[in-house]
Amino acid sequence: MKFERRDIVLIIGIFLIVLGITQYIPFHYSALIGVGFYFAIKLYVEKRRKSIENSVGDGICMECGSKIIQTKCPNCDYSKE
Repeated sequence: MKFERRDIVLIIGIFLIVLGITQYIPFHYSALIGVGFYFAIKLYVEKRRKSIENSVGDGICMECGSKIIQTKCPNCDYSKE
C-alpha cells in the first residue's frame, strides 16, 4: 500500500466524515472510525486491482475483446491460420 496522489482526496473525504460524526460520538472514537475507513478502502482497492490484473493477463484484444494469452488472441490469431 503505497501513498498515491489521489489518496489526498480520500483523506479529505474521510476527514469530513469524521467531522460529521463527531456531533454524535466523541472525537477519539470518530477518529478511530476514520482510520478504519482509510485502511479498509486501501485494502479493498488493492485487492480489486490485483483481481483485475489477474483477469486481464497480458491485455485485451482490440478486435474481439478476448483476453490475450501468450501474446496471442485465442479467437483472432487461431482463426486466421
